[in-house]
Order: sequence, then structure tokens, then C-alpha cells
Amino acid sequence: MGRRLSAGGGGRARRAGARRMIRLRDLAPDTLARQFTLLLAAAILGANLLGLLVLSLQQQQLDRQTVDDQWIERIASLVPALDSVDSEIRGLIAREASTPFTYMRVEPAPLLTASDDDRRSLYIARGLVEALGGHQVFVSHASAIPRQNRTEAPPNEAPPNEPPAPAGLAVTVALDGGASGAEWLNLLAAPGPERPGLISVKSRPFLTFLGLSLLCVLGVGALFASRLTKPLRQLSEAAQAAGRGDRSARVPEGGAREMREAARAFNAMQAEISRFDAERMRLLAAVGHDLRTPMTSLRIRAEMVEDDEQRAAMVRSLDEMTVMADGLITYAKDGRDSEPMAALDLDPLLAELCRDRGASYTGGEDLQVSGRRVGLGRAIGNLIDNALRYGGGAAVSLSRSKDCAVISIDDNGPGIPAERLEDMFLPFTRGEDSRSNETGGAGLGLSIARAIIIAHGGRLTLENRAEGGLRARISLQLAR
Repeated sequence: MGRRLSAGGGGRARRAGARRMIRLRDLAPDTLARQFTLLLAAAILGANLLGLLVLSLQQQQLDRQTVDDQWIERIASLVPALDSVDSEIRGLIAREASTPFTYMRVEPAPLLTASDDDRRSLYIARGLVEALGGHQVFVSHASAIPRQNRTEAPPNEAPPNEPPAPAGLAVTVALDGGASGAEWLNLLAAPGPERPGLISVKSRPFLTFLGLSLLCVLGVGALFASRLTKPLRQLSEAAQAAGRGDRSARVPEGGAREMREAARAFNAMQAEISRFDAERMRLLAAVGHDLRTPMTSLRIRAEMVEDDEQRAAMVRSLDEMTVMADGLITYAKDGRDSEPMAALDLDPLLAELCRDRGASYTGGEDLQVSGRRVGLGRAIGNLIDNALRYGGGAAVSLSRSKDCAVISIDDNGPGIPAERLEDMFLPFTRGEDSRSNETGGAGLGLSIARAIIIAHGGRLTLENRAEGGLRARISLQLAR
């Protein structure tokens, strides 16, 4: 039981993690304009933060050098005064010069005997030597001095006669020019005040300016990116319209040179496809019309045949050819549908089609698509007629699936073998081989219906229902 509970908890945790990942993906910018704006803002932010870091480092170095110069100036002014008085006065002067953060003593032994080789120690030592002339000077970090050589005390509470702890800087200067028996000025200084980091009180005005500048950059960047990607949006919309069969869709040739070239190529492609479609449909219509004349002549001759059986067979064959010719004309006419695309309410359209044909309808949802009322009505009407003719009834329903409207047309017939479902959309293909007027037409109804649905950017599929019968399923993109 415990293991099952643990596994269930792990499954819930994984599902929760998956949901969080999905939410994070939803927050990610998915358009070119947003990505461009975010990239521009990130570049500006990175450049400004890098500049702030460089300025902060430079300011810290300048502050450190200023403190060091102050020490050089203070010690350089104190040593000549000590050299000019006797030993007792020197000690008093050194004590008076001490502060809670600075320990100064004149002592017979040096605190340091050598300078450190770091940059700061060498800088202070060199400055003191230049200012004092021949005096011996040693500078070191106070942390390098053995503990037994200095007294520890909290820096903020140390009296003037105690060295600060922790000490940051140690300086030893030889008095009396370093002569034999000379005394030494030993100095211990506490570290300076803590230097501000990258984000400090001083940097807040800069960060405020950075935030305001980022808002301006985001606004200008979003406007620029929207204008830059507008031709892409127009191209995408025109391509979707072309996919729905709108051969009049064109793209304005504006924007950058690359966008103008892409628009020009798309428009040329659309014009060529339109011309090809027109030629193809014109050829089909011409073939259908041209076949009628010889078939009419053959029918007259067939009626003159004396053998009743042979005459009936000939007339039956001519009837089948007439059905095929009429199908070609209808197919060509539907392919040349010039009705403009418009917003179309599916619920009243389906209700009207079902009422006229005596089919049942279940709907009531307010769903709109972009389409041609006559063409779409013809396609759906063909499917309803097929269900009534071959399936013993038609039940039509309208529902919504995500951003699509779904129209289902169910019948009560025997269905179609699964391996033949897709073949039913091929021209001149029927569920049974006869093409007589009693059992059906030439097998172009489903082909025409699918062509119309595809021209509307939708899908038409056939599937056998589990409870028996066939279902024709139409999916159409909802209007925005």
C-alpha cells in the first residue's frame, strides 16, 4: 500500500511539473516581434549593466587610490614634525595623532623590516620615499604582522593608545634619516569603510534611469518590430486564404527589399495558379459539353435499333456516359466558384439544409466560419443526400473542438470497408460499381464535396461508427 501511495505521489509530482513546464512555454514569446523586442531589451540591459560594472570597478579603484594618497600626505607631513623635536615630544605627537581607527607610536624598534610586493604597498612606499627623501619606509598589510607584535581591540572602541583590530595597513618610517640609534614611527590603520557593491545608494539614480530607458526601448522596439513584421503577417494571411481556395488573395509589395521580393513571388505564384485552375476547369467543362453532342446523336441512332434487348443496353450505356459528362460539368463549375468569402453562421445554414431534406439536426451553437454560403451548402448538402440515399437516414450535428467547428453527418447504412474509405474521395469512385440513375451518379459527389471543404481551409474524412453506419466529419477553422 505504501509503495502504491508513493508511486501515485510521484505521478502527481510529474504531472504538476509538466503543467509548470507548459505554463512556462506559454509565457515564452512566440512571435517574431516579441522575440525581437525581448532581444533588444536584453541587449540594452546587458550593455548598461556591463557599463555599470566597469564604472563601479573604476570608482572603487579611484576611491582606494584617494585613500592611499591621503595616507601618503598625512604621514609625509607628520614625519618632518617628528624629526624636528626630541624623543619625548615625538611620543606625545604620535599619540595625539592617533584616532580610534589609526594607531601611531614612536618606538625604538621597527614594526616592519620589509615591504610587501603587492601593488598597493609598493604605491604607498614609493610615494612616501619620494615625499620624505632618504627615510627608510616599509609598508605591508597588517594581517601579515605576527599577532604577538600588535595588540588587538575592536576598531570602533579602541582608545587612542591601542592599535585597531583588525588593522588594514601597517607603515614603518625611520626617523632622524635612519641614523644609528634612530627611532621608528610605527603606524597601524584600520581598513577603510566598506566599499559599495554594484548596486548601492549611489547607483540607484543610474538604475532608475536604466529602468526608464528600458521602458522606452521596449516601446520603440515593439513599434519597430510590429512594423517590420507586418509584411510577414500579411504574407501569412494571404497564404492561409490561398490554402482555402481564395485565388484573389494578394500581398501588398511593401516593407524591406526581402519582403517586397517575397510578396512579388507570392503574387506571381497566385496568378499562375489561378490561370492554371481556370484552364483546367475550362477544359473539363469543354469536354463535358462536347461529349453531349455525339451522345445525343448516338441516342437517336440507338432508338432506331430494332432489337429491344440491344437497344436497351445501348441506351443504358449512353445514360451512364451522360451522367459522367454532367458530372464533369458540375465538377468544373464548382471549381470555378466565384462567390466571395464572408462570415458564415453554421447553425442556421445546417438547420435549413436539414429541414429541406428531412434530416435530423442537433446544434444550437453559435459558430462562425469564413466561407461561401452557396459552395459550402452544396458540399454539406451532397453529404446529407448521400446519407439519405445510401444510409437510410441522416443525423447532422454541430460541435466545437478547440478552434474548429465540427460537422458530423451520420447514417444508418452498412458502412464502407476501412481500406476503401480514402478511395471514396477519388473522382468516379462509388460504393458500388453501377452508375445507373436508379442507384446514384458518376461518383463525383464526394470529390466535389472534399474540394469545396479544402477550398475553405477545412478537412473532410469518413469513418465507420462503432454502433454501425458511416460518419462524414467536416472540420472548419472558426472565424477570428
